[in-house]
Amino acid sequence: MVTAPDVVSRREFLGKAAATTAAASLAGSGKVFAMRKTLRILKWAHFVPEYDGWFASAAADWGREHQTKVVIDKVPVEGIGAAATADLKSRRGHDICIFPWPPAHFYQHAIDHTGIYQEVASRYGAIPQLAYRSTFNPQTKQHFAVADFWMPSPLHFFQDYWAQVGMPLGPVHYGALRSGGRKLRQQLGIPSGLAFSATLEGNVTLHTILYSRRAWLLEGHEGVLFNKNAFAFEALRYLQALYEESGTSEQLTWGSAGNVRAMLARKTSSTTNAISLLRTAEKQDPGVAGQILLQPPPLGTAGMGVTALPHVTNCSAVWRAAANQDGARQFLADLIGNSRQGFEKSLGCNFPIYPKTVPDLIVRLSKDAQASPSYKYVELKDALHWTPNLGVPGFASPAYMEIFTSSLVPRMVQSVLKGERSATDAASVAAIEMQRIVSRWQQA
Repeated sequence: MVTAPDVVSRREFLGKAAATTAAASLAGSGKVFAMRKTLRILKWAHFVPEYDGWFASAAADWGREHQTKVVIDKVPVEGIGAAATADLKSRRGHDICIFPWPPAHFYQHAIDHTGIYQEVASRYGAIPQLAYRSTFNPQTKQHFAVADFWMPSPLHFFQDYWAQVGMPLGPVHYGALRSGGRKLRQQLGIPSGLAFSATLEGNVTLHTILYSRRAWLLEGHEGVLFNKNAFAFEALRYLQALYEESGTSEQLTWGSAGNVRAMLARKTSSTTNAISLLRTAEKQDPGVAGQILLQPPPLGTAGMGVTALPHVTNCSAVWRAAANQDGARQFLADLIGNSRQGFEKSLGCNFPIYPKTVPDLIVRLSKDAQASPSYKYVELKDALHWTPNLGVPGFASPAYMEIFTSSLVPRMVQSVLKGERSATDAASVAAIEMQRIVSRWQQA
């Protein structure tokens, strides 16, 4: 069988010729297109929307400078752990994952970030202790992430409420928090607003209270210290008394930022949180914001002094399976260099890991244009001195961070507050679970 020769019309011929010319043009510019890479970022949604808007814009600018398309996916803060796990299972997800806490239990999937810290050292100095102890694994001698900012956890309180019980400057220690809170609920019907739920706010609040009362979970060498002395029982009994005398059942069921919404509605008298709470009040209702004051966390017991764990330790991890590791490394190094803009766009919530990036931080805290009075935020000038890392007195280890992210402590506390277990039994059960987690990581 003989096939007839193709018959091509003039229109078809011209069309094919144009396509051939276009293809040749694209082939000729192949170097340009070959240079364009993609950087994929998974991050938690910041409490201040303006920051995420700036982050997206800054990332796009960085991408244009480095011939890279930057793709950013955001998830709610409580969902970042599950999103990271799904990302790793897919093996074709993101290059960078940004967490609000040290992702130590993901260390096996992350590159060594030491080189990033070394790159910025010439500009901003050696790695600060908070970043070092939040991102270094003493067993592998590697950094599983890089930290660029953190958020302190001061006490927010309504001055007009607390003035009515003789504490216009707020409760300076945990005994005053209990006695003043009891009077406020009795006299005004206003409960305390500390978060006791299985949220980021609840986790940070409860871990802080335990640590400030010397009820430490793990010792520096990863031995389980909780339940080995009376401090754990006493801390749980204190929380039980605080809840029964000045609390509300809603404290146990709040979702993410539930304590913030209660304060903004003036339904509670005090809470610990990042200053995003006060910034939100300044935008939504300046009258409410004017009555909210800040103070360092209450004074602890047993010689612990003033201390509070960070509300956020912003840590970015580059996955070993990342398709664009080089671009990811450079992006994170440059992100540290942008800490000043990050501080401004977050409305002062993001305290820089490297102080040299915002050298006038204390001046800014002393004269804030949005605050009333303008010096309200100066209470945070020493925040770095009263903020240890998650995992203290050790590092942010895989075992500690699994305890933290699994909400083991809020679950333990709730079992006491709901009357399901005594303080002694709850501490014993929790210590057993902590030991299982530690042993599993030691074997790994």
